[in-house]
Amino acid sequence: MKKLYKTILCIFLSILSVSCNKWVDVKPTDRLGEDQLFTDKEGYLKALNGVYVELASSNLYGQNMSSGAIDVLAQYYYLNSSVHTYYNYTTFVYTDANVKITFDQIWKKAYELIANCNVIIEKCGNAPSDVLPEPYYSIVKGEALALRAMLHFDMLRLFGPIYTEANKNKPAIPYVNKTGYNIEPLSGSEQVMELVSGDIKSAMNLLLNTDPVRSEGVRNGANPAGPNDLYYRQYRLNYYAAKALLARAYLWQANKTQALIQAEELLSEVQSASKTVFPYVTFASATSVDKPDRVFSTEVMFSLYNINRYQMYTKLFEVNLPVNSKLSFTAGDVNEERINSIYDDANDYRRRAWQNASSGVITATTNVKFADIVDGPGRYMMPLIRLSEVLLIAAECHPDLPTAISYFNKLRTARNCVSLNPANRTLLNTEIGKEYRREMLGEGQQFFFYKRNAYQSVPNHATLRITPEKTMVLVNYTPPLPDSEISQRN
Repeated sequence: MKKLYKTILCIFLSILSVSCNKWVDVKPTDRLGEDQLFTDKEGYLKALNGVYVELASSNLYGQNMSSGAIDVLAQYYYLNSSVHTYYNYTTFVYTDANVKITFDQIWKKAYELIANCNVIIEKCGNAPSDVLPEPYYSIVKGEALALRAMLHFDMLRLFGPIYTEANKNKPAIPYVNKTGYNIEPLSGSEQVMELVSGDIKSAMNLLLNTDPVRSEGVRNGANPAGPNDLYYRQYRLNYYAAKALLARAYLWQANKTQALIQAEELLSEVQSASKTVFPYVTFASATSVDKPDRVFSTEVMFSLYNINRYQMYTKLFEVNLPVNSKLSFTAGDVNEERINSIYDDANDYRRRAWQNASSGVITATTNVKFADIVDGPGRYMMPLIRLSEVLLIAAECHPDLPTAISYFNKLRTARNCVSLNPANRTLLNTEIGKEYRREMLGEGQQFFFYKRNAYQSVPNHATLRITPEKTMVLVNYTPPLPDSEISQRN
């Protein structure tokens, strides 16, 4: 990691007098010279914006950690050809050269952005200043802390072991919370999660009384009186998204009591009688012929603004892609058997993400969830945290079965599906797993759901139906640390 840190710091750190001209390679409007960085609040905001821009890169949530590699690991797609681009991912061949490159890219980019967050956090200091007054101090530092926590958490979820009493103290990943060249030791999962939750709580304390999302909602519109610095809060890791992230973190540790507290507090505030911050997608919007809202944009708590989202779609899903390059539920045709085996209600809004499409040469059923729709709702959204996950966390964690089912059916109703009444907790948890699979397609959460619950049977990648399921060997949930990291430690 020492070599990686040197690269990162050369990109970023003016405070260490490193001879670099630009702090991170983002779009030209966000590039800053050293002498401009952190001299006014605009510099802080641009530095933070640069982190968000890079989070949407293909190495992270613009592909690998969303619709690409991580969802292939979740066995979403029909992949029965050994020459398919993603075959070695769906069969967990972590020794394959291309697979190793992908996970190395994920690791390097995540820790690069962690280092960037550390610089921002340290430059913010411990109190507002003339250079960075309130509310900017609390918002910039709060978001940077939450982003640092999220990135570490996702590296742990991917490269760390399944969280159990037996595994929680085994060395997993480094938690890097300061600038410098030192190689941080590998911490156990329990220690990492303590630091993750600590960063999130610190972020929430800073955002509690300063984030306008709590007082004025998501503000998805241009500021009529000035800059948009504190607008478009769905595209920032805002207070509510941080609270949802904390619920997700507690659940990873099987701390259902704390996960439920965070989820219910959050739901009571954003779905109160006096205000609804993240309203459910409407029937008209979900079923629109011209401009359907396929990402249910009103419900998204935190999303990256990815103007290049269409590139991910064209690389992974577009109908005219060769069969052995395309991620599909079919064999390059219109067979919908696998799709129908996932959705239990034909009226489910989520079923509309699959459409028959034609290039003039090829006609196939295609995942169009992220297809580009000019002026469509959530056109550039890459959802990372959404309201439905909070409902599913509440359903999974509530000790009273009828109450748990009521949370579960709130999501079912919002998706235009009939309500279900599982007879016991085991059946409810099974149904919750199915909802995750329908809800999180293309968003990189399903693999972590299976890993958290140590599923030993998962959908079969090699059949046109998801059943019969295939056996999952538990060690396959944990890719090895990248060679670039191991070599530095050796």
